[in-house]
Amino acid sequence: MMKDSRKKPQQWEFSSASLSYGKASVKIEVQERNPQLEPRVEWRVGGRFFYSTDCAKCFTDLNFSVARTAIYDSCEGANAVKLASPEHLAPVFLMWPSRSFTVDVSCNEEGSAGRVAEVPLMDGSALPFFNALRRNVGVPEELAFFDAPIHDGWDLFRTDVSDAAQAQKPYGSVKIMPSEAFEVEYILERNEEGRSFKSAANVSIYSAEDLYNVFAARTFILKKEFDEARKAGLLSGVDSSCGLLLDDSPEVNAPAFRVEGEPARHKILDLLGDLCFAKPKLPKVRLEIINGGHLSHRTILEKVLPYALQ
Repeated sequence: MMKDSRKKPQQWEFSSASLSYGKASVKIEVQERNPQLEPRVEWRVGGRFFYSTDCAKCFTDLNFSVARTAIYDSCEGANAVKLASPEHLAPVFLMWPSRSFTVDVSCNEEGSAGRVAEVPLMDGSALPFFNALRRNVGVPEELAFFDAPIHDGWDLFRTDVSDAAQAQKPYGSVKIMPSEAFEVEYILERNEEGRSFKSAANVSIYSAEDLYNVFAARTFILKKEFDEARKAGLLSGVDSSCGLLLDDSPEVNAPAFRVEGEPARHKILDLLGDLCFAKPKLPKVRLEIINGGHLSHRTILEKVLPYALQ
């Protein structure tokens, strides 16, 4: 009897708290290298197929919503499968475009609303995922890009306020234009009820090395917002190991930052995750974003994705 010479896929499992649960787990499996194929990441929820990036034309079939994090819904009624928080993990697969990955996120709860899964927060960054894959998959490869000749810009408005005048006042903005690679200037500014907060970062991504300082940036929350969330029964599984807890003035915490402008760099990580979940390629654009978030990232994705599919 002949022996099967095919190698078993390498597999790693990660577990930690998530934004919504005391424990979340994800298994990542890497397939053999095949530079002839398109970059491919298959996402599963509890072993059940959810989405694959080589079917990006079907991406818009997924429902999208935001509740502190990006949430995708498979649109299957009572049997719907939901996936939350893929934005910290999805950008890591940019590093190896000639490899295929299978990602299986465990279900955290099951009920009438269907099965729900959330990617673990780990330390609040993409770094633990990247470090493990770097050790085992090998040296990062040349990144995959696509042209996106878009000139556009729009204002951002608050969706979480009841005051009509405040809701009609621009809260931020987005500008997008063609570039030689992927460039983004991200500015966060808050000045509410006497509390001020500002963070800024400017990143140009030409190669895998340029992603490292973005991967290192941890998620963050202001202490007042954290206390309010806890009182509302949210973030029950989260502690100080899952990210940055900031005072009203981020400069107080600056010595604890891993990288300069860490809060703004984490927003760039979120942006990369929101774009790359659809397809692990980067658009050749320059973005200027003030006070963006998952909803504005989604609008950017809707503008660039048709060019990725050409």
